[in-house]
Amino acid sequence: MKKGRNQARDVEMHDEYDFRNGTRGKHAKRYAEGTNVVVIEPDVAAFFPTAASVNAALRGLVKLARQSTKPKSR
Repeated sequence: MKKGRNQARDVEMHDEYDFRNGTRGKHAKRYAEGTNVVVIEPDVAAFFPTAASVNAALRGLVKLARQSTKPKSR
């Protein structure tokens, strides 16, 4: 009876993957700094074609929020 190949290995790694010229830890520092991924709903995303447009809109909201919460001087 032949032993089958390791099924878990077949799913995770393919023979055509070649890491001989890879650099270990190439992106480790950037990854360690963290990321802040926010997923927006499709109906909202339709209004913002780029990440820059989302950031501009959020900065405008932050500016507006800061102005509306400043104490009024007498």
